[in-house]
Amino acid sequence: QEQVVESGGGLVQAGGSLRLSCAASGNIFSINSMAWYRQAPGKRRELVASITSRGSTNYADSVKGRFTISRDNAKNTVYLQMNSLKPEDTAVYYCNADLTARQMGIMTVKQYWGQGTQVTVSS
Repeated sequence: QEQVVESGGGLVQAGGSLRLSCAASGNIFSINSMAWYRQAPGKRRELVASITSRGSTNYADSVKGRFTISRDNAKNTVYLQMNSLKPEDTAVYYCNADLTARQMGIMTVKQYWGQGTQVTVSS
């Protein structure tokens, strides 16, 4: 089975940095795109950053200039480098992978969600 797993969350002071990792595994034929979402208490889940198979990136206005999304194709992994963190960045961060799985020659396109990792930024 295919799955995605996040890591790297934690507690940091305002102005600090964290790097989140998300690794996809299973019978993966290709990864079409990967993205990071976040959800703070009482708020809807929002898209933070995304990256396509061709390397095109997109960022929420609130994180532009501070966060960087990147990928390692050989490891089926996406990273989110978070710098100049603010208390308002506090949330559970979720990884999403849009991928093509292959089993017995059959291709299936589907999105997979990670379990989430907590990021807390103190003032």
